[in-house]
Amino acid sequence: MAVRKLKPTTPGQRHKVIGAFDKITASAPEKSLIVGKRKTGGRNSEGHLTMRYIGGGHKRRYRFIDFKREKDGVPAVVKTIEYDPNRSARIALLFYVDGEKRYIIAPNGLEVGMTVMSGSNAAPEVGNCLPLKDIPVGTVIHNIELRPGQGAFMVRSAGTFAQLTSKEGNYAIIKLPSGETRKVLATCKATIGSVGNSDHALEQSGKAGRSRWLGRRPRNRGVVMNPVDHPMGGGEGRASGGHPRSRKGLYAKGLKTRAPKKQSSKYIIERRKK
Repeated sequence: MAVRKLKPTTPGQRHKVIGAFDKITASAPEKSLIVGKRKTGGRNSEGHLTMRYIGGGHKRRYRFIDFKREKDGVPAVVKTIEYDPNRSARIALLFYVDGEKRYIIAPNGLEVGMTVMSGSNAAPEVGNCLPLKDIPVGTVIHNIELRPGQGAFMVRSAGTFAQLTSKEGNYAIIKLPSGETRKVLATCKATIGSVGNSDHALEQSGKAGRSRWLGRRPRNRGVVMNPVDHPMGGGEGRASGGHPRSRKGLYAKGLKTRAPKKQSSKYIIERRKK
């Protein structure tokens, strides 16, 4: 997947870098797999603003993605590669031999016409979904479950991948994109390959209006507010605002927020790199 840098015919296009859509083969989604998506504008059920800096944005339709891949032993043909406004990765439409249609996250190297399958008997090839116990050590994987049958929970965004480094009894050792190494039950499923659209990280919006299309409103800095509005506000002139902290007073930039007695900490072998 490539990116396009536009000619600077306007100030908004001078720094704009957007993803290319050359790999996308369909312009309209599958009708049976979409539903309307309502926006909140940051308001709760009473109409009160509870989340700031949210509002507007282009209308979207949600695509149902098959994160569980429980149709074991049933082959499916990749019909289209499509754009999904709800995620950074591209999605692929599968036509199963029994007539069912499903969307999956499109891994790198998946092309229209290829056949994919899930289950223990599937080959460890791009797009196939297998239990971790059946995947060879050293394989690059994505869409990893944390609990058997829960559905893919980790490594789902564009360009990311994890690696199966070893197996110990009932557990598989996985190195995650953050650098964290952790144990996951070997009966959990994962998909072979890395997530596609890896050039997503190179994109630049180029103008503030593109953030508005995504439903993001302008964000005020804490130091320009008054003391009644933010712990970092107030002061004469351009005061720095003291130690960086959130609106509720919690320290930012260095404070560890992970619960020290969290149950899942025993599965983490090596913490993520700072």
